[in-house]
Amino acid sequence: MAKSTDPIFFDDTGGAGAQFERLVAIMAQLRDREAGCPWDIEQDFASIAPYTIEEAHEVADAIAREAWGELAGELGDLALQVVFHAQMAAEAGHFAIEDVIGAINAKMIARHPHVFGAESRDKSSAQQTEDWEKIKAAERAGRAEKGVLDGVALGLPALTRALKLQNRAARVGFDWPSTAEVLDKIVEEARELEEARERLGPEELAEEYGDLLFVMVNLGRHLGLDPEAALRAANRKFTNRFSYIERELEARGKHPRESDLAEMDALWEAAKRAGVK
Repeated sequence: MAKSTDPIFFDDTGGAGAQFERLVAIMAQLRDREAGCPWDIEQDFASIAPYTIEEAHEVADAIAREAWGELAGELGDLALQVVFHAQMAAEAGHFAIEDVIGAINAKMIARHPHVFGAESRDKSSAQQTEDWEKIKAAERAGRAEKGVLDGVALGLPALTRALKLQNRAARVGFDWPSTAEVLDKIVEEARELEEARERLGPEELAEEYGDLLFVMVNLGRHLGLDPEAALRAANRKFTNRFSYIERELEARGKHPRESDLAEMDALWEAAKRAGVK
C-alpha cells in the first residue's frame, strides 16, 4: 500500500486517471489500521451511508443555486464517498474499486446500444427513454426481481421513492387516466385527514397525512413535475423570503421574537412584491 511519504500524495499533476488513483491511495492510507486516521478506521457502511446521501444533496443544492464555483468541490466530496465505500468493501473481500468502475462502464455501454452498438440513433428522446426502461426491466429480470416494484431503493428520499413507485405502477396501467381524478383524490384525502383529527390517534393520523402526501406526488407526476425538486425550490423560496423578513425587522431594530404574525405576514407579502424567490 502507498504510504504518506510516497510522491503520489504530493503530486497534483496528471490527468483524471492519475488523480483518481491518488484519491484511492489516500483513502487506503486513511483506513490503514496502523498508520491511518482513527475516525476513518472506525467507520462502516452504515455509518458512512448518511454522509453519502448528504453529499449527493449538496451536489443538487449547488446546481440549484447555480453555484458553479462550488460544484467541483461538491462532486469531489461525492466521489470520495464512492471511494470510501469501495475501500471498505475491498477490506471485507466483497469487491474493489475496479469492480465499481468496471460495472458502471459495462452498464452504460449495454444501456446505450444506439451509441455503442448497432442500433440507429435516429429516434426521439422519448423513444430512447422507453428503450432504456426496457433494458432496465430485462436487467431486473436477470436479478430475479419479479414484482413490478422490486428494486426501487428503500433509501431514496420519500418523495423520490413515491414518484418511482408510481411510475413503475403506471407502466402496467395502474394509474388515474387524467389529472382531474388525481385532484379529486387530493380533496378526498384532505377531507379524510380533517375528519380524522379528532377521532384518530397519532399513528392513524400520520397514515392519513402520508396518504395525502402520496397523492400530491402523483399530482406532480401527472403535471410532469419532480416533487423533490419542487419542494426543494419551495424550501429555498421560504428561506429567502423569511431572510427578507429578518432583514427588514433588523432595520427596525427588532428580532422576529419581538414581532408578531401580522407584521411578519405583511413583510412576507412585501417580499413577494419585491420578487424574492
